[in-house]
Amino acid sequence: MTRLLSAASALALVAAPAAAQQALSTPGHEHRAPAAQTPPAAPAPPASEHDMSEMDHGDMPGMDMDHVAPEMTGALGAYPMTREASGTAWRPDASVHAGVHVMRGGWMLMGHALLNGVYDRQGGRRGDEMAFVSGMVMGMARRELAGGDTLQLRAMLSPDPLMGKRGYPLLLASGETADGVRPLVDRQHPHDLFMELSASYSHRLGGRDSLFLYAGLPGEPAFGPPAFMHRMSILDSPEAPISHHWLDSTHITFGVVTAGYVHDDWKVEASRFKGREPDQHRFDIETPRLDSTAVRLSWNPTANWSLQASWADVKSPEQLEPDVDQRRWSASAVYTAPLGVDGWWSMTAAWGRRSAGHAALDAWILEAAAKPVAAWTLFGRGERTQNDELAGAGGHHGPAYTVSKLSAGAIRDWPVARHLTVGLGGLYAWNLVPDALEGAYGGDRSGAMAFVRLKVE
Repeated sequence: MTRLLSAASALALVAAPAAAQQALSTPGHEHRAPAAQTPPAAPAPPASEHDMSEMDHGDMPGMDMDHVAPEMTGALGAYPMTREASGTAWRPDASVHAGVHVMRGGWMLMGHALLNGVYDRQGGRRGDEMAFVSGMVMGMARRELAGGDTLQLRAMLSPDPLMGKRGYPLLLASGETADGVRPLVDRQHPHDLFMELSASYSHRLGGRDSLFLYAGLPGEPAFGPPAFMHRMSILDSPEAPISHHWLDSTHITFGVVTAGYVHDDWKVEASRFKGREPDQHRFDIETPRLDSTAVRLSWNPTANWSLQASWADVKSPEQLEPDVDQRRWSASAVYTAPLGVDGWWSMTAAWGRRSAGHAALDAWILEAAAKPVAAWTLFGRGERTQNDELAGAGGHHGPAYTVSKLSAGAIRDWPVARHLTVGLGGLYAWNLVPDALEGAYGGDRSGAMAFVRLKVE
């Protein structure tokens, strides 16, 4: 299965740039795909590359082939493809769909890449500085089958392991382990090389109803909002949220199977997955074990809104505390809308709770981004978490403290070739701690990042 998924991803990533000569898009511009039409009972035969090009010029003037044609529905149901985010999570239909799309026979292929070179400086007694590379490379292959069924293969890889096991400095962050012995505190762990190797199959029941099955090694279970690097409200920031282990740390799970039902703008789904967080060996694929459960209800009431509520029973998530299980809850609302002629803005508000035994710790997040013109994107985020790992000896559990973080930044992009942009950006963060932690953190607790970004889409 892993070889098949990896091969499909490689095919998407290689074929997409090669077909750029036939893609009739304008570099540097992004367009929102219009809402999907109600599909027929049986889909029309897949268009060839030539057919898609003619359709782009004639039937839909001004629309990029790089962004999805209006009759292209999602892989899991009869909704716009722009709704799909990480794993099986939803975002607003009005979202911008990034990536280079081409047709190869009966397959639609997509390639997308975002790579950041970052210089990071965190102040105060617990601060540090470091240069690192982060980001993701994604490939997708999708085929429409008889009766409206859809098969999709997807792979996503990250350069994060190159930064080393200890990840990068990030004040007030905690979770996972650096070396299998010590927990990470005031640092963000690197993501694994293989962030997703997944397959999904959906079966059309009627005009607006479908059943689907999703499996990944690794993959993402049905919990939380879309992972932070897939949320338009903050994906331009290279900084991970300190609420990561409340809301979306399960986005890389080594073993997950999800079954779901889609009815119009509603989706209910349940997952069995491996509860243990990825270990410190970031280049391997770990042994799957389906020991944990997650359930999520999603609703997109309009093209601009996406709402979800979810629950998970996570078995032994932390390697250093194998006897401790967690219960997690989350709820989120995402809003995305046009801004000006070709711009957009997006906002996410989310709450998460994790409990082990009798202790329950909450996290809140509010983030937003705006792209008023093609060249500039502005972004910001506010977070508040209850964390019991910041003062414990060696990062182990101690008293719970409420801490907050505010960050704001911007990036300026320049198109340098077809489907390729380079950007320069920066951000500044304020870290707020209670009086009891003042002595531990001390000094100037601000953080800052400067980064250069390479984006293929």
